[in-house]
Amino acid sequence: METHHNDVVDYQLPVGDNLLPLTPYMGNRIALHYTGNIYCVSCGRKTNKSFAQGHCFPCMKKLAACDMCIMKPETCHYYEGTCREPEWGEANCMAPHIVYLANTSGLKVGITRRSQTPTRWMDQGATQALPIYQVSTRLLSGLVEITLAEHIADKTNWRTLLKGNSEPLDLPALRDELKPQISERVQQIRLDWPSEIIEELDAEIFTFNYPVSEFPEKISSHNFDKTPLVTGKLNGIKGQYLLLDTGVINIRKFTGYEIIIAE
Repeated sequence: METHHNDVVDYQLPVGDNLLPLTPYMGNRIALHYTGNIYCVSCGRKTNKSFAQGHCFPCMKKLAACDMCIMKPETCHYYEGTCREPEWGEANCMAPHIVYLANTSGLKVGITRRSQTPTRWMDQGATQALPIYQVSTRLLSGLVEITLAEHIADKTNWRTLLKGNSEPLDLPALRDELKPQISERVQQIRLDWPSEIIEELDAEIFTFNYPVSEFPEKISSHNFDKTPLVTGKLNGIKGQYLLLDTGVINIRKFTGYEIIIAE
C-alpha cells in the first residue's frame, strides 16, 4: 500500500495501474478475492509462486534488489565488485542512508535510504521515529545498526504492533543514552572507512496517527494462499496491515497477487 503523511496516515492500494483510496472503505465490510494469478512485479510474467515480495524465481535470482544484503545491509558487497547489478547498487546502496530509532511495538533501531523517509516508518506502523545518524552508504548504515542492535531491538513484534499503539517514548533522551554506549564502535567504523561519512543528527521527532477505529483483541491472520476470499469489516490500517473484524492481513506479503476488492 502507498502511504501519505497527513494528520492521519492516508492509504492507497495499487490495483492494476490505478491507486484505490482506502479511506472510503473504513467502517464498511469489504471482500478481497484472490483470483489465483500472481504476476512478477519486475518482469510482469505470470508465476506460480511469489519470491522476495512479488518476484518470480528468475528475477529473484538475478536482481540486486532481491539479494540477501538487502535484508542484512552490513553484508553489502558492492565494494567487492560482486553486486548483481552495479548500476542499481550505485543508485540505491551508494546513497545517503538514515539510521533511526522508532516506536513500533516498542523501541527499535532501523535503517532506510534518506529518500524513503518518512515512508519507511509508516510502512512499519511506527507511531514515532527519530533520525539519529546519516551515513553515506547502505553498508555503513548496516554497521551502525548492528552496533545499536546489541542494546535495543532491531525487529518489530507484529502482534504487539496490531494490538494497539505503544506508549509515547522520549526518543531524544533514549538517543542521548545510547550514543555513549556505541561511541567507540562508531569511531572504529569511521577509522575503517575513512572516505565515508557518518554524521550525527539533531533531528525532530516524526509522529504518525493511523486510521484505526478498533484494534483486535486477539490476532488471527488471513492468508490468500489458504483462503482466497477474505471478508470482514475494515476497522483500521496500520503499517501494511488491514485490520478486519475477522482477522488481519499483511498486504505487502501478497505483492504481485491479483486481487479483486469490493464492498
